[in-house]
Parts: sequence; structure tokens; C-alpha cells
Amino acid sequence: MASSASDDRDRCGPLDRLLGAFSDVRPGEGARALMMLANIFLILVSYYIIKTVREPLILNTEVPEFLQALGIRGPAEVKTYAAAGQALVLMLFIPAYSWFASRVDRMRLIVGVTLFFVANIVAFALAVTLGVPFVGVAFYVWVGFFSLSVIAQFWSYANDIYSKDAGNRLFPIIGIGMTAGTPVGAWIAAQLFKAHVPVQTLLYVSAALLFGSLALYVVVNRGAHHADPGGSAGAAMATGDGFSLVLRNRYIGLIALLLVVLNIVNTTGEYILSDLVVEEAKALAASDAAFDKNGYIGAFYGSYFFWVNVAAVLLQAFVTSRLVKRFGLAGVLFALPLTALAAYGFVAVGATMAIVRWAKTAENSTDYSVMNTARQLLWLPTTREEKYKAKQAVDSFFVRLGDLAAAFVVFAGTAWVALGASGFAIVNLGFIVLWLALAVALVRRNRALCADGSC
Repeated sequence: MASSASDDRDRCGPLDRLLGAFSDVRPGEGARALMMLANIFLILVSYYIIKTVREPLILNTEVPEFLQALGIRGPAEVKTYAAAGQALVLMLFIPAYSWFASRVDRMRLIVGVTLFFVANIVAFALAVTLGVPFVGVAFYVWVGFFSLSVIAQFWSYANDIYSKDAGNRLFPIIGIGMTAGTPVGAWIAAQLFKAHVPVQTLLYVSAALLFGSLALYVVVNRGAHHADPGGSAGAAMATGDGFSLVLRNRYIGLIALLLVVLNIVNTTGEYILSDLVVEEAKALAASDAAFDKNGYIGAFYGSYFFWVNVAAVLLQAFVTSRLVKRFGLAGVLFALPLTALAAYGFVAVGATMAIVRWAKTAENSTDYSVMNTARQLLWLPTTREEKYKAKQAVDSFFVRLGDLAAAFVVFAGTAWVALGASGFAIVNLGFIVLWLALAVALVRRNRALCADGSC
């Protein structure tokens, strides 16, 4: 075994050795891994420009009087309740995605879905230019399923072309592109906001970046196709709906339930932060008639996203692969709920905006790095149809279902109980206990599947 490992190191090229600083890279694996890293990097830069644009568009939306009469006080609540609209759209999108996936090969699936989203971004840019009413709400709903769908599709493809052994070793490296793309995208957006670049221009930039990711898919897919002697890469998948695949598989059902709980916790935390930011902006505007609320909120979120993702890059590059190597799936699956447990514990005992910001920074940076890798590793022992169709349903609809449940939590906490930030943090602590129990069940089921040879 030692001789074999030594032979592998001798046959590794310079790129393999370079990436080997982050994880175990075998001879010839570096080039494809680097292209996959670059691909998800472009996708995340595009998304984080969009995500930063989303915040001022939704948080500066005027709440109609009839909604105020229902107890919806301001745009922070509208932002949270928009999860309901996202869930409804996804109920239509997932069956359509499954239908399309059953009729085309994987490359046509990727190209078709990506071009669909590029066209959507251009349409929203035109709507902003024309001043279409409530475009911020519609854009927020769209971003909610775009972000999850386009990223889920990338990782479905990665799960399709890598074995479990290669995925365990290379997904932490590929994930560096994801975590590196987020601070770069947030930084670009923050600088453009500070330079007063129009929102629609930022959207055109993001559309161009997303379109550019297709070129990398084409190059990677050629190599993957040549390495596929069975020809499955060029074949359409069997018929079947993503929702039905989730419901009939206990393991995938556990993944879906875990992500629901995860997003209840995360979205409730985002509400706590958003509400504090809006109140701060209102207070500053009240004391200065020339104060730019749009610029303040955009700059705050640009900076916030930047530091979240700088921390995520460091965790992804230097911590994630070591957790996988030392503890396996459990090492990365338990990291986020334990971090969230500590973060909301701090918020529960004293929630100034600074405390909430840095608690959310710790939570989100772990989510975008260590937990993101755990979520992808969970799918390695599944079938090809499950990797694309069920994963698309889980990573989009069930995630948004968690957001919808969080909307109810926020509504109940604001309209019925009048909870403050500390009260919402205590509610989150209860959900985190359930989250830990689900993680235990998933680790056990994953080990059983691998023992049966599914891995």
C-alpha cells in the first residue's frame, strides 16, 4: 500500500501536486477538478451579484396598506413570507425539470436549464429599467429557486461523473470554487453599488458570467463522455418525477427533512438580521434627509456577504477535507448544527446588531463550506435519476419548504407573541436539537447503504 501511494505521487503532474495541498489527488485528476472548480466559481460569482441586488430591491419595497392591516409591518416580513411564493413556483418547476430530464441527455439538460435562467435575468434587468411595479418581490421569488436549482444541477453533474471514492477526495477541492466565488461576487456587487452602477447593469454582468459557465461544462463533459464506456452520459434518464423519488426512498426523505429544518433555522436567523438592518437604516434616514437607504443596505449586505464567504473559503480550503478524511461524513454533517447551537446561544442572551451579524457570519460560513460538502457527499450512494431529479426536488423545493415553515415561525413570533431577536434565537435552539437527531439517523443510514455496496 505504501509503495502504491508512492507510485501515485511520482506519477502526479504539477497541477495534481498543487491541488494535493488541499486533499488527496490521484494522477490525472487535477485538470478536470480544476475546471469543475472554475465552473462553480463562475456560477457563484454570478449568483452573489444577483443575491446582493436582491436585498435593496426587496427591502426598499413599499408594503401596501392591506398587508400592513394583516400585521406585516415592513419589507423584512415581506422578504420572509416570499418563501411561500418560491414554494409554489417550485411545485411547478420540479415536475417540468423532471419531464425535460427524461427526454434529453445530461448535457442538453444542463444547457437548456442554464439558458433558461440567463433569459430570466435579462428579462428582470429590462423590468427594472422600465420600472415595473413590485419587481423586487417577483425577483426575490425567482432568486429563491434559481439559486438552488442551478447549484443543485452542478452538483448533480459532479455526483454523476465521480465515484464515491473520488467524490470524497475531490468534492472538498471543487467546493473551494464555490466558496471562493461567493466573496468575489459579493465584493464586485458592493463596489458597483458604491460606484452607483445601475441595478440592471449588475444583472447583465451576472447573466454573462452564467453563460460563460456553459463553456466549462462542454469541456468537462467531453472528457467525462470519453471516460464513459457504457454511453450513459448520452442517454436520457428513465421517466419519473423528482417528488415521487423523494417520497419512496427513506434515505432521501431524511435528507429532505434535514434540509427543511436547516432552513427553518437559517431563514429565521436571516429575518432577525434583516429586521435589525432595516430599523437601523430607518433611524439613519430619519436624522438625515439626504441619507441613501438603498446604498446603505446594499453596502451592508455586500460587506456582510464578503466576510461570510472569506471565512467560508478558509474553512473549505483548510478544514473540510481534513474533517472528511478524519471523521468521514459525520465530520462534516455535524459541524453546522453544532456551530448554529453556539451562535444562537449567544444571540439568545444579548442580541445587538453586531452580535447577530457575527453569529450569522459563523453560521453561514460553515453552511457554505463544510455543510455544503456534506450535502453533496450524501448523494454519492444514490442512483443517476435520484442524483438529478430527486436532488433537484430536495435542494430546491424542500429547502424552500423550510423557508415557508420559517415564514410561519416569523409570523407567529411577530403577530401573535411579539418575539424579539432573543426570543427567535431560543425558538431556533429547539429546532437545532431536532436537526442533530436527523443528522445521527442519516449517518447511520449512509453507512448501511455503503455496507450494502451502494457506494
